[in-house]
Amino acid sequence: MKILYRATYTYKFLRLIYEQCEEFISTLGEIMFYCIEFVKGLKSFNTSFKEIMNQCSRFGVSSLPITLSIVGMTSIIVSMQVAGEMVKQGGGNFVGMLIAILTVREEGAIMAGFAIISMIGSSLASEIATMKVTEQLDAIQVLKVNPVHYLFTPRVIAGTLMMPLVVIVASLFGIVGGGIAANVTSDLSFRAYFDSVWFGLSMHDLSVCILKSISFGFAISLISCACGMGAKDGAKGVGIATTKAVVCSFVSIVIIDLLFAAAFFS
Repeated sequence: MKILYRATYTYKFLRLIYEQCEEFISTLGEIMFYCIEFVKGLKSFNTSFKEIMNQCSRFGVSSLPITLSIVGMTSIIVSMQVAGEMVKQGGGNFVGMLIAILTVREEGAIMAGFAIISMIGSSLASEIATMKVTEQLDAIQVLKVNPVHYLFTPRVIAGTLMMPLVVIVASLFGIVGGGIAANVTSDLSFRAYFDSVWFGLSMHDLSVCILKSISFGFAISLISCACGMGAKDGAKGVGIATTKAVVCSFVSIVIIDLLFAAAFFS
């Protein structure tokens, strides 16, 4: 009877849910452990300014083209969808405010986060995972160097510092792109659009955007490095660790965004 039950789809479905929950809790525990280790490593600060700058270039410069493309195109699409209808309804003076609030509060940070995860987060995870399965981390430990302190510190610091700058540049690019799209599709003047932008934005929105970006950068870099450190079983493990890093990073920034929305805009 037990063998027959295990052959049913109900058992397989419940087993899958159990394994996924177990994997999630295990991954969350590993991330928290590495987060504590990273904080401990800040006391010794076993890294160099040059390495931090290299990682900052990786986060800020290398990821900027794809980030600007995603945020800019999203703002253009939204502007094309709403500008014409708002002008017809007599709300043309509010188009810029709508695009600015949408971009600064949500779209700029979220889309930039997705771009950073896809390009930089996956790269961090695969890099550290490769070092793990090829026993390079064991060699670092032989030299009496903590690999978590040595590898995590420059990457997490760079991600935390550069993410706000990337989001600010991408948001400005998105707002300008939205203005161009509104002008082309609905003949809304640039002056009316940008007057509306300044009318709609506030320091509260900008402060929350920067704070959210810092949280995103910290979470993405930490989770990507932590998932890479948990790799095993050769090349297959590298792929699994990279996939896990991307999925967990996506989920984390959505949860963080939800918490910020509930805390500051509800």
